[in-house]
Amino acid sequence: MPILTQEQAKALLTKVLSYSKADECEVNIEGSDGGNVRYARNSVNTSGGVSKTSLVVSSAFGKKLGVATINEYDDASLEKVVRRAEELARLAPENPEYMSVLGPQTYGPPSPTFSQTTASVGPKERADAVEKSLNVAKKNQLTAAGFLENSSGYSAMMNSKGLFAYNTSSDVAFNITMRTSDGKGSGYATRGYNDFGKLNTELDTDVAAKKALSSVTAKAIEPGKYTVILEPTAVAVMLENMLFDMDARQADEGRSFLSKPGGKSRLGERLVDERVNIYSDPWNPELPSSTWSGDGRPQEKVSWIEKGVVKNLTSSRYWAQKTGIKAIPRPDGAIMEGGTKSLAELIKGTEKGILVTRLWYIRSVDPQTLLLTGLTRDGTFYIENGEIKFPVKNFRFNESPIIMLNNLEEIGKVERTVSAESEANYLLPPLKIRDFTFTSLSDAV
Repeated sequence: MPILTQEQAKALLTKVLSYSKADECEVNIEGSDGGNVRYARNSVNTSGGVSKTSLVVSSAFGKKLGVATINEYDDASLEKVVRRAEELARLAPENPEYMSVLGPQTYGPPSPTFSQTTASVGPKERADAVEKSLNVAKKNQLTAAGFLENSSGYSAMMNSKGLFAYNTSSDVAFNITMRTSDGKGSGYATRGYNDFGKLNTELDTDVAAKKALSSVTAKAIEPGKYTVILEPTAVAVMLENMLFDMDARQADEGRSFLSKPGGKSRLGERLVDERVNIYSDPWNPELPSSTWSGDGRPQEKVSWIEKGVVKNLTSSRYWAQKTGIKAIPRPDGAIMEGGTKSLAELIKGTEKGILVTRLWYIRSVDPQTLLLTGLTRDGTFYIENGEIKFPVKNFRFNESPIIMLNNLEEIGKVERTVSAESEANYLLPPLKIRDFTFTSLSDAV
């Protein structure tokens, strides 16, 4: 499926809207091309190309909404999907929270979300990148399992009030797990970029290999509260659970860690350590994202937590209108300001603590306090007098990102990282945290 240019997308969406007889109509289209390689036991087991496209029509009569989807774009099919959406709208009950579609919006300059380098990647480039990873595994007599994927695509929307938005993007995702032959050592690394040229599978695999080789003789130590250094990948899975829940309606209705008695929220209050600053910026060159959200609202640079204080919450247009607040959409990425120290320097300055490569299998324990549970994995090490002394067996933890960010000791340098849970990309630093709670041991490697 070729990537439609802005002019081609506009022409197609204009044609779809011309068939509409509804009070309001909105049309979204997207398409992407890409490929992937999956490997395990040091050999490729699957590879292929992925091409997909879809067009979604939303038709409304008053507050009754119908939605239909199609992936065929001849005139007869386009008119058929519009009629189907209208038929469903007439059958639907009224939605008391329906909001009329937006008129034309201003989105600012284009964000650098698209890389031609990534769009040009084919089977050979993916195979070459995987070969470099496998060479590291074989050199170290380790067993590798990994996944490499790249894609490029476009998205566009238009509605009956004259709104039009368009964006192109590209994405590269890579993760690698290394195991020793006896299964006692494991290491992990993951990376994500817009530009395939930034990916270095050899370097990332080497990091995972060193962790695997270093974690073979893991010792069991007592669970309890420890000073920990969380690598950015581990930080990501903790912070995203907080960021995803920074919603005004949930807070106002008492369903959130940001709720207060009497239907109030903690907006404007200090929530965490004053060194914590978290924001989103669609134009950040290291983490670019679309300048518009799925319902057509502009995405702007937004400060979510500033000097530890909650500055903004996301909100639907309906809830914003009801409560009189700004309707801020959820961002596509988040950035936490960092410090100047590298991960090695954080380790060097730690008298006693635990280095955590990765946290996984995250589950909510208490939404009101944002208490989470999960496990360490793929490289957990004991630190003493500024040096990694020995690997330790994995732990189950019970911890809240709110408590974690109030027990902050040091913040390292920011780097682009990927959540091993949601696969979302962030710019985050490693964090040194005191009194992180490990509740039990885990026999998993």
